[in-house]
Amino acid sequence: MDIGEKCRKARSAAGLTQEKAAEALGVTRQTISNWENNKSYPDIVSVVKMSDLYAISLDSLLKEEKSMSDYLEYLDESTNVVKSKRKLTKIIQIGIYLVIWAAAILSFWIVSAPSDAMGYSLIVFYVILPVTTVILSFLIGKDKGWGRVKWMMPLFFGVMYMLAEYATFSLANMTAFHKYNMPEFSMLLTGAVLSLIGLGIGKVINSSCKNSISG
Repeated sequence: MDIGEKCRKARSAAGLTQEKAAEALGVTRQTISNWENNKSYPDIVSVVKMSDLYAISLDSLLKEEKSMSDYLEYLDESTNVVKSKRKLTKIIQIGIYLVIWAAAILSFWIVSAPSDAMGYSLIVFYVILPVTTVILSFLIGKDKGWGRVKWMMPLFFGVMYMLAEYATFSLANMTAFHKYNMPEFSMLLTGAVLSLIGLGIGKVINSSCKNSISG
């Protein structure tokens, strides 16, 4: 029995039409049809979702048979592709934050004048960095590809938030008065809390989406 036939029989046994299965799996009815007629293969994420939706074990769904060898090779390749895409997504998300963070620091030293200090502080520390931190943390919270590592991100954002202040106002003060100041650790707490807010919202929305699909 090939993978398409296994998927069709599992869906039928679960009492689901192709339309209902497609809605629950987040794909089109045509995609379900293509899978069941071996015109295309489901990726590893879809296979896991089908296992849960059809109440059938992965072992039963993917038990190796001679006619399934091509699919198992495809599944191995698709798993690597998924991992690569998740890694790229992480790099892009962190890269966006670092670019915005670096631009904020450079603008302090290159663009802004001493008279602009108050305006700079309001824009960067009360708008740009907080909004960027919350939005990116929200995206990380929704993305299951981060796994448990996502809960370490508040520390990262907190440290970067603290360093932003240290590399601007504190450094300017130390340069002007020739003295050493300790970093403002309260800034670390502020950045971490903002990140936790974003992560929490993202996690809640992700859980809500899962519950609506399963329901």
